[in-house]
Amino acid sequence: MRKKNIRAFTAVGLLSASSYLLMLLNFPIPPFPSFLMIDFSDIPALIAALVFGPMAGILVELIKNVLDFFMTGSPTGVPVGHLANFVAGITFILPVYYIHEKFKSKTGLTGALFAGTAAMAIIMSVLNYYVILPAYTIFLNAPAMSAPETKQLVITAILPFNFVKGILLATVFLLLYARIHIWMKKQNLAQSA
Repeated sequence: MRKKNIRAFTAVGLLSASSYLLMLLNFPIPPFPSFLMIDFSDIPALIAALVFGPMAGILVELIKNVLDFFMTGSPTGVPVGHLANFVAGITFILPVYYIHEKFKSKTGLTGALFAGTAAMAIIMSVLNYYVILPAYTIFLNAPAMSAPETKQLVITAILPFNFVKGILLATVFLLLYARIHIWMKKQNLAQSA
């Protein structure tokens, strides 16, 4: 039991470090606004969730964002962007984990990735409209937007951006999964033994 815990703890640490480094390699995608950045830091969290369980994936997302907050900070000390990134990550990885657990196959994984993409896009759109964009106005002195302007931004930028982000994450993960699925199965067996 102790050996399993050490293995999981070590893996979560390594995957968190990988996730943090991938977070630094972010980039915008035209035609979306430049503040919406793509990175592949959710992939190590997804690997952690699929191999070690959902709490491991959540921990990787949390550690990645805490590290980035301490390294880059926030102008007001309020980590609005980091909280948004954390929530976006877990709304992607948790549906993938639970659906994949129910349908353990390549087709099941593809469907799970699609569900994770849809969940992230929809939940982040709602949260941006009601919580995140108003928090940027309150804590980071961003210009206040009217309800129609906020709705327009969510519908024309945030919703499609998160769909594109989810599709890119799913594509890269499936390409990576083709190479590491045997390792992942061995880790699952070692965890359950």
